[in-house]
Amino acid sequence: MFLFRQSLVVYAVWLTLVVAALAALVIERWSMGFVAVATLAVSMLPAALAARYAIRLPVPFLSFVVLFIFATLFLGESFDFYERYWWWDIALHATSAVGFGLVGFVCIFLLFEGDRYAAPAWAMAFFSWCFAVAIGAAWEIFEFAVDTLFGTNMLKSGLPDTMGDLIVDVIGAAVGALSGYLYLLGLERGGLLAWLIADFVRMNRDLFKRIDRRR
Repeated sequence: MFLFRQSLVVYAVWLTLVVAALAALVIERWSMGFVAVATLAVSMLPAALAARYAIRLPVPFLSFVVLFIFATLFLGESFDFYERYWWWDIALHATSAVGFGLVGFVCIFLLFEGDRYAAPAWAMAFFSWCFAVAIGAAWEIFEFAVDTLFGTNMLKSGLPDTMGDLIVDVIGAAVGALSGYLYLLGLERGGLLAWLIADFVRMNRDLFKRIDRRR
C-alpha cells in the first residue's frame, strides 16, 4: 500500500495536517479543518495514482510535490502566506512551472516509449514548454472565473498579477523543458532535474521499451 512506502518528509507533512485538522476541530476553526483535510487528501493523490497504475516516482520528486501542495493549500490559505509574504505566490508559480515542464517532457517521452531519436530533442523540449505554459494559462483563467463568479480576490492586483504569474510560468517552464533537453543529449548528470528524469526512466524501465534503441 502506498501509505507505507514514503519518505520522512512526506510523513512529516501528513502528520502535520492530521494534527492541524484535529486541533481545528477542538478550537472550532472549521475552515482551517476543512483546508487541512482537503490538503491531506490532495497530497495523497499523486502517490495513490502512481500505485494504482504501477508507476514508480522518485522519492525527491514525490516529496517536492507533497511539499508544494502543503505550501499552496494549507500555508497559503489557512495561514495567509500569500498576503504575508509578497514572494510566496511567485515562488510557487515558478516551482510549479518547472514541475509541469518535467511532467510534460516525461509524458511526451512516454508516447515515444523512450525513443530519444523519434523526434528532434528541441521539439520534445518545446512541446514540454508549451504543456507547462498552457497549464499556467489555464490556472489564470480559473482564478479569473472564480473571482468573477464568487467575488473572491485570487487575482490580487488584477492584470499586473496575472502577467507577472505568466512571465514566471514561462521562465519556470523553460527550466523544466531545458532539463528534458539535456537528458535527451545524454547529459543526465547536468543537473538535479535531468537526473530526476533519468531516475524516473530507470525506475519505470518497462514503460520505456525503446530506451536503448540505436544506442
